[in-house]
Amino acid sequence: MLRSVILAASRSTAIERLVATTPLSRDIVRRFVGGTTIDEALSAGAELAGAGLTISVDHLGEDTTTPEQASAVRAEYLALLDALDRAGLANGADVSLKLSALGQRFDDKAATDHARAICVAASAVGCTVTLDMEDHTTTDSTLDVLQTLRVDHPDTGAVLQAYLRRTEADCRELATLGSRVRLCKGAYAEPESVAHQAAIDVDKSFVRCMNILFSGPGYPMVASHDPRLIAIAEDRARWFDRAPEEFEFQMLYGVRPAEQQRLSGEGYTVRVYLPYGTDWYGYLMRRLAERPANVAFLGRALRSRN
Repeated sequence: MLRSVILAASRSTAIERLVATTPLSRDIVRRFVGGTTIDEALSAGAELAGAGLTISVDHLGEDTTTPEQASAVRAEYLALLDALDRAGLANGADVSLKLSALGQRFDDKAATDHARAICVAASAVGCTVTLDMEDHTTTDSTLDVLQTLRVDHPDTGAVLQAYLRRTEADCRELATLGSRVRLCKGAYAEPESVAHQAAIDVDKSFVRCMNILFSGPGYPMVASHDPRLIAIAEDRARWFDRAPEEFEFQMLYGVRPAEQQRLSGEGYTVRVYLPYGTDWYGYLMRRLAERPANVAFLGRALRSRN
């Protein structure tokens, strides 16, 4: 119930204005977002790298409506990759792309071309690219673009969402040699016809999908903050004789940093999903929906606005 309310709030311009004008809103954003500019994202990325963590940088924004907006997003990513390289942060880093931000909904070919240009630039500086997954209506299109990009850039990463009923089959298709697959629970409001609704059913699907990915020759990327799922992933790695460099954990910037350090200290690769940009509101609300305990943090800030 709370998750549904939060997702509804993510579409409310009135609540967005309230959060944006609250004196402590900047503190809220800083907890989950690595700044609004490339320089701020680099500063956050350098701090994470200094703590032994790796990064996947995401320029926030989606659902562009014009070719000019899509081109601007491409230019932003090219500038980001150049900045990561100059800062000495590119090698081993990753950038996450939302194809909707590149024009997927109105020009699939142009979005693919933009993504390809970003892949070329990323390869040149030793960085990888991962295609973020969005709502279920774009899943087939995103996977089609993935296969196109992997012809020349086989390390392009995929994201699969455990709450979708189709995801086990998608895992089987993508659990191939060298295939980088980020498995997450999912953060969009989806109908029961395509997605599990109960948390326990999502968790069970997540574990089934993990088993498929860990048993194959690909490179699983376990994106979860759930202590039970993390423990199961550690167990699956031992069961399938996975060395620490043969998979990784992924967590969101600002969420369970102590656990990030614990896993890194035990020799696992831990990649932090580091978002930046001015379009932070929808991202913030989806993070609250994934982890409703964070609502208390937001609530305290809103109550302190005067």
